Amino acid sequence: MPKTAGLSRAADAALPDPSRWKALAFIALAQLMVVLDATIVNIALPSAQTDLGISDGNKQWVITAYALAFGGLLLFGGRIADLWGRKRTFVVGLIGFALASALGGAAQNEAMMFGSRALQGVFGALLAPAALSLLAVMFTDAKERAKAFGIYGAIAGGGGAVGLILGGFLTEYLNWRWTFFVNIPFAIVAAAGAYFVIREPSGARNRAPLDIPGVVLSTLGLVALVYGFTRAESAGWSDALTVSMFIAAAVLLLAFVVTEARVKSPLLPLRVLTERNRGGVYLSLGLAIIAMFGLFLFLTYYLQVVKGYSPVKTGFAFMPMIVGMITGSTQIGTRLMTRVPPRLLMGPGFLVAAVGMLLLTQLDLNTSYAAVILPGMLLLGLGMGTAFMPAMSLATHGIEPRDAGVASAMVNTSQQVGGAIGTALLNTIAASATTAYVADHAARATDPQLLELQAMVSGFAAAIWWAVGILVAAAAIAMTLINTGRPGTGASGGADSASGVGAEEEFKIPVVAH
Repeated sequence: MPKTAGLSRAADAALPDPSRWKALAFIALAQLMVVLDATIVNIALPSAQTDLGISDGNKQWVITAYALAFGGLLLFGGRIADLWGRKRTFVVGLIGFALASALGGAAQNEAMMFGSRALQGVFGALLAPAALSLLAVMFTDAKERAKAFGIYGAIAGGGGAVGLILGGFLTEYLNWRWTFFVNIPFAIVAAAGAYFVIREPSGARNRAPLDIPGVVLSTLGLVALVYGFTRAESAGWSDALTVSMFIAAAVLLLAFVVTEARVKSPLLPLRVLTERNRGGVYLSLGLAIIAMFGLFLFLTYYLQVVKGYSPVKTGFAFMPMIVGMITGSTQIGTRLMTRVPPRLLMGPGFLVAAVGMLLLTQLDLNTSYAAVILPGMLLLGLGMGTAFMPAMSLATHGIEPRDAGVASAMVNTSQQVGGAIGTALLNTIAASATTAYVADHAARATDPQLLELQAMVSGFAAAIWWAVGILVAAAAIAMTLINTGRPGTGASGGADSASGVGAEEEFKIPVVAH
């Protein structure tokens, strides 16, 4: 091929995609669907359990089946997106997610329900990394990239709380089955829009052969890790199977790392992890999600059980967090992303969230919503929204297009594993504190029901203290590991040592032919 033709093609590929903002709307819609589904099903679970005759011992599988499939297959899904094409993977993921949702809404027994949730997890693992990596390769201008990731970050952070409101409405006024059926129109609109609007840049695929040993080891290792934390929540940390799962996860994931260092075309190139800025994002974001997921659960129970809120009222009670996240992402993060280094958004963002969490440690039976819970959630949302935006953008920091899918999968993996760890770890801490409270106060208690509520709230407060500490640790990691400067400056000490990308290029994905 003539050299001029090659240069022309490279120049065309480097031009901004004229339909990128329309594409963002459909990518954001798909992300909203996936994030909504994570919390919307929690609200519907009690009604679905009664209708389908699911036992108390098995009800956790409605959540666990999804978490195992989604968490275990994310890296594989990211690699499929790199290999097969992100647009195609995105559309297939949407269609599959819609079909799995239809199966869940039509479930007649627990086997159908568990199977549909596992299928949702499988297609979600294709969809989520494809969505984020599409943004990475379509938005190459630093300012536009900041805006795009601001919108995406707001949806990723606030969508879960929106799910509580929508789930409350659908469960209370329609039927639990609609919490599944509602995904179908989302998926159809997003898939149709993506098919006609998204144009993936040329030369962005990684056509290297699939790393089968890496797929098997990573999937089994992540499944064992997620299941270990999920089981710890119900069976305890000393349970034989729980301990066995953690040991198996450690062995499998260590074998995975050794394999990836040796094979020619690894599933997860270690260069994706070892670059300090990306590594800092995965670690700090995972820790922040640990703190946040636990809080969602505690506040839902506190508002419904202690305060007597209805599902709909509980959902609306989370509105300050949604407003805070949207404001933090789109107004603070987006505006400052091109002016200050990312660590000066992520570190302070996590600390503001920690202050909000600190307010919520004051929970007791008579806590005022307006005086304590509202400002606490507002600060939590504001801080997380501000931190999420640069975190989502840095997930593909200095990455080549061929690795964009798997780098995007890593940020989803850190969130998913963080969510599983957060729910199990903070629940266990809360349960232990509740038991200790009952033991200390049982002799003096005159009202067993009041003691039970006081013990529950005491357990929540104890676990939230841990969440404060975890957010402070996330802030420290972000400030220490993330050293890239703002786009367009030479801050951060010149070229990136791991990726060879200078600070002025770090927020631009180079389009290269493979």
